[in-house]
Amino acid sequence: MSAMEPAVESADTAAFWKFLVVVDETPECNNAIRFAALRAAKTNGGVTLLYIIDPPDFQHWMSVEEVMREEAHEEGSALLQKAADRIADEVGLKANMLIREGKAINEILKVIEEDPGIRILVLAAGTGKEGPGPLVSSFSGQMLGTLPIAMTIVPGHLPTDQIDQIT
Repeated sequence: MSAMEPAVESADTAAFWKFLVVVDETPECNNAIRFAALRAAKTNGGVTLLYIIDPPDFQHWMSVEEVMREEAHEEGSALLQKAADRIADEVGLKANMLIREGKAINEILKVIEEDPGIRILVLAAGTGKEGPGPLVSSFSGQMLGTLPIAMTIVPGHLPTDQIDQIT
């Protein structure tokens, strides 16, 4: 065991070492999911998948807002289930799935605060000319010193075999 891996003393303590992955529709998200699943499997840990719904700015008709919210929950549930199924198939772990509504950074910090078993935030960096993405930019920038857990940023361009090698 290296100094970077958690010391897992029993099945009871293993359940408390979790990797948090923010799930979205971007292709690079698959890299973060794979990395977290493989690390969790190798360290007897777990994976928590988080889908965040931005609060709607549309406040004029409550019925329209409610339909938009329901559609966003359905989309999030489908994405989370697909990711959880992949994790179960590929490494045999059952992932926790969460859907939250609010500003992404705030919701991530709330989830970390609520679950002391979450020890590593895993984000995927985008490969487009827009940059690595808003979450990676925020958490690796001025918020880095305030994040209460470790963070891993997985490059979005890495092929699957390289992710497998580094986990």
